[in-house]
Amino acid sequence: MKLYFANFSINSTDFSNVKPCYSIASYLPTETPTILCLFFNVFIGSIAAVTVCGNLLVIIAIIYFRQLHTPTNALILSLAVADLLVGAVVFPLTIEFSLSSCMYHEDLLCKVRSSFDITLSTCSILNLCCISIDRYYAVCQPLTYRTKVSSHVVVVMILVSWGVPAAVAIALVGFNRTKCRQNCFFTVVLGKILIVLITFYSPLLVMICIYLKIFFVAQRQVYSIHSIKNSGGSVSIMERKATKTLAIVMGVFLLCWLPSFLCTTILTFSNASKPGPLIEILNWLALSNSTFNPFIYALFYSWFRSAFKMIISGKIILGDFTNFKLV
Repeated sequence: MKLYFANFSINSTDFSNVKPCYSIASYLPTETPTILCLFFNVFIGSIAAVTVCGNLLVIIAIIYFRQLHTPTNALILSLAVADLLVGAVVFPLTIEFSLSSCMYHEDLLCKVRSSFDITLSTCSILNLCCISIDRYYAVCQPLTYRTKVSSHVVVVMILVSWGVPAAVAIALVGFNRTKCRQNCFFTVVLGKILIVLITFYSPLLVMICIYLKIFFVAQRQVYSIHSIKNSGGSVSIMERKATKTLAIVMGVFLLCWLPSFLCTTILTFSNASKPGPLIEILNWLALSNSTFNPFIYALFYSWFRSAFKMIISGKIILGDFTNFKLV
């Protein structure tokens, strides 16, 4: 997700004929797509297809099988819809209107691309944050989970996860640098700080605190079982599984999103020229989180794997399996 604010160091070169592709070797826009560019677009197109198919499987599974109609899965469904739209809308738009084109123009198409990018990417992040909150109550407060994470609360979470990104995108894309006067730089920097705090650093802090709490609570539960049953082998397996799950969840999220937002944060307070190819690569890395999410949040559960097998085999077309017991 890029933050499209005024670029105070843009060269005065005329980029009216710039094509949406650039030569990574020279860091300069080019009118003729290179073989490297073609390969890159095919590669990104393949990732987009995997993103759409993976999240579509999650959506069909949750909607079709009644066993999966739970508050937690409603949040996963919201996440899958956001990630599917990232693959179906943001990926193609970003391929077509890449940084070399939209970095120097502010026409309608670039604003549309920016709006979808910001809205859907932030929505995906906030949905991940809501899922972590849901997991906190499920693991740390299981006795009060059903009352605290009710259907009403889940609906509110989903509305916030979609409403806040839409408001941020409208405010950000609607920013008009021609109305800036002597305090323009301060306004832009302050705006960037607020945006990255809302869209990334605050959700990240919440997720880190929650998953650390979940991990420590899970460890205490494991040690309690160990003291009662005195089964060292099973404790070791449970510990490894809990550690592995939490490490994958946070590791993939940080790997995908942290480099992009760190780069944005550093460039906000730096007068250095923006490294176009680096920003583009980091943006693609961040978007790839939507590709990994269905595998991380769905394939961990056996009932999702069973549902996927039935969907891919076409079994659900041959009969009514909505009440089928997934194991």
